[in-house]
Amino acid sequence: MTTRRTLFTLVASTLLLAACATSPTPEQHPPIVFVHGNGDTAALWQTTIWRFESNGWPRERLHAIDVPYPVARDDDGKAQPGRTSTAEHMAFLKSEVDKVLQATGARQVVLVGNSRGGNAIRNYIYNGGGASRVSHAVLGGTPNHGVQAIKGFREFNEFAGTGPFLTGLNAPKNAAGDEVSGPVKWLTLRSDNNDKFAQPDGLWIGAKGTPTNVTFDGPALKGATNIVLPRVDHRETSFSPAAFEATYRFITGKAPQTLAIQPETPIMLNGKLAGLGLSPTDPASGNYTNNLPLPGAQLMVYATDPATGARVGNAVHSKTVGTDGMWGPFTAQPGVPYEFAIQATGYATTHIYRSPFPRSSKIINLRAERIPEADKAAKSTITMTRPRGYFDAQRDRMMFDSQAALPGVPPAGAGVSSSKINLLQEGMRPISADFNGEKITGQTWPVSGNHVVVLELTY
Repeated sequence: MTTRRTLFTLVASTLLLAACATSPTPEQHPPIVFVHGNGDTAALWQTTIWRFESNGWPRERLHAIDVPYPVARDDDGKAQPGRTSTAEHMAFLKSEVDKVLQATGARQVVLVGNSRGGNAIRNYIYNGGGASRVSHAVLGGTPNHGVQAIKGFREFNEFAGTGPFLTGLNAPKNAAGDEVSGPVKWLTLRSDNNDKFAQPDGLWIGAKGTPTNVTFDGPALKGATNIVLPRVDHRETSFSPAAFEATYRFITGKAPQTLAIQPETPIMLNGKLAGLGLSPTDPASGNYTNNLPLPGAQLMVYATDPATGARVGNAVHSKTVGTDGMWGPFTAQPGVPYEFAIQATGYATTHIYRSPFPRSSKIINLRAERIPEADKAAKSTITMTRPRGYFDAQRDRMMFDSQAALPGVPPAGAGVSSSKINLLQEGMRPISADFNGEKITGQTWPVSGNHVVVLELTY
């Protein structure tokens, strides 16, 4: 009897320990809400979330928000089609935080923001009642002192260092003049000198040769923990392995076990399929970015040959998108690259080629594209894009269709995240993009058939 009781106790203890290991408390792994930047989507947090998961963070406690209208207004106080004000941005973040707290049962969340996302985080904490609901705030590349601080120049823009929005947020919080205050713990991450929106010259804001009155230190905040990440670009202040390491250490007080993304199976993918808006007052003026669903769009997914980009067999997944915009779920095979082919009324057939997926994700967001008027004379138009960072000709090893110098990428500085090639030769053929070892090969589809090609980097 004693032996049986001892065995029962050991089994019960083992089950209890297993439960503790697989069901950490919010204090061990608090829910994290990720807030993307100006004009971006939740999808940019894909690799960051993978790294948290690879270090044992439960997937259900990692939430990336998708702002419907992600671009800031030119004048924060004036309504503008397809744009959000700082107040609207903050209200959306607040509602998302409330949902996460309710779903997880946690008392507080960690907020991690890139660029404009940091503006919403600061606004929510100081002006939206978030101080009691947030334990840590991490701001990567947020232009906390503006992209420019020129008196009388675009001062009612959200990113004006001398404007009412930022001067209000930066007002001293105590006698020491700190720009942040407790109980929230604050971390800023910035580049040493390679962030396009923290430059002393106005080149990247369309005012070359004009002093911005903003320094490389612009994203730092007095009173916060301020970390400099050498040579990273504006987006890499949040989406790089170095940014993940600093963020993880700040939240947990210890280094992550790995910076690598650990593979898993099965690999379940999903995400939102969105389009592009047209200005209601002047449709000819061009597109504006939104993260709204594109119901009725049709998606076909094909496995591709890594060497040629050609389709291997029939579609492995197809769906007509509903009102929620979700194009999945889809079970991907390890090590297999894919082509995502989108057809939607008013858009070109968009062929997006991606590297193999190592892990599951529900934020593999896709976007249908239109062919710009200037590209319609080409036989094929192909864009190489890097959503989670910029191209730096002095830092990165790059190749696009066997060209080492990428079209549109300057010889110095990291301020461009896409490069386009318009081919004048007829016919379909393989075309490749290579960035620091990640290689994607697609096919050159014809513009005459209303096709556009995107080679989308993951890392």
